[in-house]
Amino acid sequence: MLAAVGILIFAASPLQGQSVAPPDSLRPLPEVAVQGYLSRQPLLPTPASIGIVDAEQLLRRAALSLLPAFNLVPGVRMEERSPGSYRLSIRGSLLRSPFGVRNVKVYADEFPLTDAGGNTYLNLIDARAVERVEVLKGPDGSLFGANSGGVVLLDLSGRKKDSSAISAGLSGGSYGLFREHAAVKYTRGRSRFSFNQAYQRSDGYRQHTALRRHYLQAAEHGTYRNNNSLKLLAFYSDLHYETPGGLTRAQYDADPQQARPAAGPNPGAVEQDAGVYNRTFFGGLSHELHLADRLLYVVSVFGSHTDFKNPFITNYETRKEKNLGLRTFFGLYGGENSALHWKWNLGLEGQKGWQDIANYRNEGGIAGAQLAGDELKISQIFYFSRLTATLRDRLTAEAALSLNEYRYAYAGSASAGSRRLAGQWMPRFALSYRPASALALRATLSRGYSPPTLAEIRPSGNAINTALQPESGWNKEAGLRLTAWKGRLEADASVFRYDLTDAIVRRTDPADAEYFVNAGGTRQTGFEAFVSAWLLAPRSTGFIRAIQMTGSFTYSHFLFSNYRDATADYSGKRLTGVPQTVRVLGIWLRLPQGFSLLVESNATARLPLNDANTEYAGKYHLLQARADWSGPQIKKAGLTLFAGADNLLDEKYSPGNDINAFGGRYFNAAAPLNFYGGLNFQLR
Repeated sequence: MLAAVGILIFAASPLQGQSVAPPDSLRPLPEVAVQGYLSRQPLLPTPASIGIVDAEQLLRRAALSLLPAFNLVPGVRMEERSPGSYRLSIRGSLLRSPFGVRNVKVYADEFPLTDAGGNTYLNLIDARAVERVEVLKGPDGSLFGANSGGVVLLDLSGRKKDSSAISAGLSGGSYGLFREHAAVKYTRGRSRFSFNQAYQRSDGYRQHTALRRHYLQAAEHGTYRNNNSLKLLAFYSDLHYETPGGLTRAQYDADPQQARPAAGPNPGAVEQDAGVYNRTFFGGLSHELHLADRLLYVVSVFGSHTDFKNPFITNYETRKEKNLGLRTFFGLYGGENSALHWKWNLGLEGQKGWQDIANYRNEGGIAGAQLAGDELKISQIFYFSRLTATLRDRLTAEAALSLNEYRYAYAGSASAGSRRLAGQWMPRFALSYRPASALALRATLSRGYSPPTLAEIRPSGNAINTALQPESGWNKEAGLRLTAWKGRLEADASVFRYDLTDAIVRRTDPADAEYFVNAGGTRQTGFEAFVSAWLLAPRSTGFIRAIQMTGSFTYSHFLFSNYRDATADYSGKRLTGVPQTVRVLGIWLRLPQGFSLLVESNATARLPLNDANTEYAGKYHLLQARADWSGPQIKKAGLTLFAGADNLLDEKYSPGNDINAFGGRYFNAAAPLNFYGGLNFQLR
């Protein structure tokens, strides 16, 4: 279908090629900028591998879920085992994540969404609340502390001073999907306020996959004398989703819609009413002070409270999680009007977390007799310094270093104790050179380091694992970035080698309780490429008013090294859960009368389901399409209608597999061909 669309595009283009293009089609498109490195800077010379999903891409792809937008970025893999059960991987970091996000540091605006225990509840965030995503691929501890996978920066409050507006929307689709949202943006003088509300529900394709989420978010940003500013961000999310459990291959082939049935002494997912209940409040306050013309000071405080319940097959777990933190840094800038300009940052970030965890017998979704209980405290702090200098807008050099400290203590029904990990240095060196104004070459060398998360130290098996070691390694990377044709063509490519030691891997025992082990090491060699091209820049005449093509390619040659257990040697085996190739291609057309069309294809290769590589999930090819119509704006009001279809080829596939699952229960079937539609209203 994409090929047919491409033929139509190029067949239609010559019809307009004989006339002179109107002036608006020749204007340079806005320069892409990076916002995550503590100050806004052009993307082209930035010496890092970065994927950006801007507001327009999110609007086209993230009406109901962030998954299609994230998967546009090469090297990034977002999975949804069932509605609401997200996992996010950057360059293979999914290896240690049964659900959720680990080994990736996530920030919401200036505030860490990743808690002191190393866990990130990304599924709490409503997709429409996200206005921009930046993905910093590869270990980047220079400003963001312990991680060996990468960093994700979510813009929830908006960086631009938008005009005041009220917006609302309704949408629905297959399998009981319903969503409504409303938002208010109010700008007055130097202050801007926003409020977002959303509710989403779904019955899901499989048995026992219902989802319900209420979401509220408020943000306030105000400036006062000398351009100083105060920023507040807060959100509350009430999330519940049912977990159907993994299926064996025979069960998946016979009936992919079924929930996990009873097996041996363990009941099924329906009998145990397996699911997740998560109520979280998150808040942060940031103060930016301009102490002098070239001296900046920022201090941010943040915290969260989570009430978490998880009835699952073997027991019923409850968690009360509290988290407090501080992030502060200085920024000193110089040489803005000279051949050599530079900036230096110095700061720290610290977090303290408290978790009360209890496990009970699961008596049909009701907590029975208590089996275990523990109180855990965890703290981590890192100090960072980063110096960047640019010579004649040609050569950019960066040197950064952070010192990371991590400790935890536990007391409960089984034992008590504490552990402090040795402080770890994470250096980063990077160079970028522009041989031409539109081309930048880059090279980076950085060390990744990631201690075990609290959910890995105290997993569902209830035992405290004090023997689990942090994983660490060195990443070597080279790449190039191109911006040409007055901004209408953007391309990025990188090749890297990441050697990780003491990689953390998830396992399950015969009772279906998970535990984690250090798996020796991994050798991760990869190639990533992304291109975005305006084949026809936006204009006001003709049948086709704009054509934008986006494409990404990921090649991952990821292997275990020096990985043995008591029964087998897995050295040389492929990294579990990582497809060797992923290709994403999208074409967006803008047509007359407010119509537009997006068609996108995702081809993912097969992937190993266990460390021994004896079981594989099959390859799949997804095709998605969405059409939008924006009606004429009447005074300050506008209406947009949209309709879309997922899995147009009706593929049978499992996008979110349970890797290393005991008994071969790997598969979580995705929905076949399904549809959605809705409307959005805005009043400015």
